Amino acid sequence: MMKLRHIERGLVFFIPFAIAIVLLIYLQLDTSNSTQRKHDTDFESMLQRERSMWQDRIRSLQAEMERLQRNQDAVLKNVNRNAAEGAQQDQLRHAAVVPPQAAAVAKPAVPGAAGAPDVARNPAAVAGAVSTPSTIGVLVVGCNRPDALKRSISQILKLRPSAKQFPIVVSLDCGHAPSEEAVKEFGNDVTVIRQPDLSGVDMSDVVPMSKRRMIEGYRKVSRHYKFALNEVFNKMKYETVVIVEDDLDVAVDFFDYMAAGERLMAKDKSIWCVSAWNDNGKEAAIDANKPELLYRTDFFPGLGWMLKRDTWAELGPKWPKEYWDDWMRNPKQRRGRVCLRPEVSRTYTFGLVGVSQGQYWRQYLQFILLNKKAVKFGEMNLDYLLKENYDAKFDQEVYASPEAVISSIPVSGQHSVRVSYTNNVDFKMKAKQMRIMDDLRAGVPRMAYQGIVPFMYNGQRVFLAPTKPWNGYVEK
Repeated sequence: MMKLRHIERGLVFFIPFAIAIVLLIYLQLDTSNSTQRKHDTDFESMLQRERSMWQDRIRSLQAEMERLQRNQDAVLKNVNRNAAEGAQQDQLRHAAVVPPQAAAVAKPAVPGAAGAPDVARNPAAVAGAVSTPSTIGVLVVGCNRPDALKRSISQILKLRPSAKQFPIVVSLDCGHAPSEEAVKEFGNDVTVIRQPDLSGVDMSDVVPMSKRRMIEGYRKVSRHYKFALNEVFNKMKYETVVIVEDDLDVAVDFFDYMAAGERLMAKDKSIWCVSAWNDNGKEAAIDANKPELLYRTDFFPGLGWMLKRDTWAELGPKWPKEYWDDWMRNPKQRRGRVCLRPEVSRTYTFGLVGVSQGQYWRQYLQFILLNKKAVKFGEMNLDYLLKENYDAKFDQEVYASPEAVISSIPVSGQHSVRVSYTNNVDFKMKAKQMRIMDDLRAGVPRMAYQGIVPFMYNGQRVFLAPTKPWNGYVEK
C-alpha cells in the first residue's frame, strides 16, 4: 500500500509537467505551421507574378513571329514574281531572234485549237501581247482608331497578291499616339505619311452652333484627304490609287477586281472611278450567286474606290472644305462620267464610330454582304462594261422586261421585271417599299445608271426605272 501511495504522489507531480510539455510542443508546431502558410502564400504570389511575366513575353514573341512571317511572305512573293518576270523576258528575247525561215512558216493559231490563246477569257491574247501588271498604290486613311487601322492593314497585307503591284501608303491625321504605335508593328510593309496641319479649322461660317462639332470633323477629314491624295499622286507619282478608309474589310478578290477595273479605265475615259461598294448590297437585295456581276453607275459609291492621277489633277485644285464625297456626286464634278460597282460588295464597313456618328450604319451598312467567293476578274473579258458595248444592251434589257406593280412581283421569278417611277418623290416611295436605299444625291439615286436601279426583291431581279422619255436627273 505504501508503494502505491508513492506512485500516486509521483503521478500527481508528473501529469501537470507532461501536460505543460505537450502544450509547449503544440504551440511550437502551430507557430511553425503559420510561418509555413505565410511562406506558401508568398511563394504562390511569386509564382503568379512569374507566370504573368512569361505570358507577356510569349505574347510579344508571337507578335514578333507574325511580323517576321509577313516579311518572309513578302520576300517570297517578290522572289517568285522576279523569277516569273525574268522567265517572261527570256521568252521575249527568244521571240525577238526567231530565224526568218521559222517566222515564214509560222501560222496564226485558230481560236479554240490546241495551244491557241483563249480570246474570250483573255482579250489581250488577240494581239499576242505580254501584259505587265500596272502598279496601283493603296492609300489607307487613318486618324484615331488604332484597332480598326491594324485590322484593315493586316487584311490588306494578307490578301494583296504582290507588294510590288500594290504598295501600301498609310496616311495618319490627328497626331494620335496609339495609331502611330499600331502602324509601327507593320515595319517596312507600309509607307507612312503624316498630315502636317493639325490646327483647327475655321468654323465662323457655320450656323447653327449645334452643328459646328460635326462639320468641324468633316472639314478635317476633307483636309486630310486633300493632303494624302496630293502626296500619293503629285509627290509619289502613282498613276492609279485605291483609297481605303481605316474601318473597311476587303474581300478575297478585292485586288483582282481593282486591277481589272484599272484596265477598263484605261480603255474608257467615261469611267472615272471603280468602287468596291454596293449601297444596296444587303443579302435580300443582291444575287449572291453572281459575284462576277458588275455594273456602270452614275452614283459615286466610295468605300474602297480607285482614282487616276489625271482626274486628281482636275479635282485637287478645287477640293471642297467638307462633304467631299457628296461634292464628287455633283454634276459639275462628275461631268457625265461613271463608276464601276459590283453586285456583291468587295468591302464591308465596321465603322460605327466616326465623324458621321453611325449615320446609315445601323439601318443599312451593317447588313451589307461582303463577297466570299473569289472571282478571277483578270481572266474574264469585261469589255461589256465599256460604254459603247453597255448602254444599248442595258437599256434594251431593262425596257424589254415586263412592267409590274410591287404587289404583283413574283417570288423567285425566272425573268427580270421592271417597276416604273415618274419622279423623285415616286422613286423614294417605291424604293422604301422595296427596302432599298431611297435617298438621292444631286438627283441621282444610289447605284442608278441612266436613272435605273437594278436589285433583287423577293428573289426576283427588279429594275426600278424611270418612265420614258427620260430627260436626265433632276436635283429637286
